[in-house]
Amino acid sequence: MNGIIGGTSLLNSSIFASWDERRIETPYGDIYAKVKDNMVFIQRHGNPPAPPHLINHRANIWAFKKLDVNKILSVNSVGSLKLKFKPGTFVIPDDFISLWSISTFFENEMKFIVPEMYEGERKYLSALCKELRINAYCGGTYIQTAGPRLETKAEIMMLKRFGDIVGMTMASEAILCMEYKIPHVSLCSVDNYCNGIIKVPLTMEEIGRNWQNNMNSIETMIKAIIEKDFS
Repeated sequence: MNGIIGGTSLLNSSIFASWDERRIETPYGDIYAKVKDNMVFIQRHGNPPAPPHLINHRANIWAFKKLDVNKILSVNSVGSLKLKFKPGTFVIPDDFISLWSISTFFENEMKFIVPEMYEGERKYLSALCKELRINAYCGGTYIQTAGPRLETKAEIMMLKRFGDIVGMTMASEAILCMEYKIPHVSLCSVDNYCNGIIKVPLTMEEIGRNWQNNMNSIETMIKAIIEKDFS
């Protein structure tokens, strides 16, 4: 089984309209998954949608594990900390920083992992992007902030010294997948420059437009993964 996890925009995608919906009971609460053949899609925010800081990451990844998913593609919306990562492009990160937002299944265990993004899945996704003529950078550091607010200009000035893109979800998902030894790769949709990177004021309308512009590429990628069996 292969898994896809995405945000609220993908819930209305025609790709998943005919897929069977299943209620999955987990130790962390129930979630709903869309299932077809060997593919599973989970909308990370749930229904009704939870804001980023309240997403039930453990329930989502536990459900993938229960359904015997052995690879996961996450689609994540991000802001850019660097001018070269322009809105409308994609980044496939090879590392992340998440010092203040730690998700784990090992709350009551003396058990540790050394976090590392999966190289094979990154290379596969990068090659597929090239094949589909999707403008994606392979490599880059993702910084996860807590949300739900966006970052201040001062925070961005600090973060840009250490990373390339900023989001609120990917690192939590990646860590939990690593704890369950499920290979995970992220396609990060660059929807805006972060607060203060350029002089034009940041607006939520701009972020929404850029995300919508990237949706065609995201759906093309997902259809290709479904067809090629993520192999």
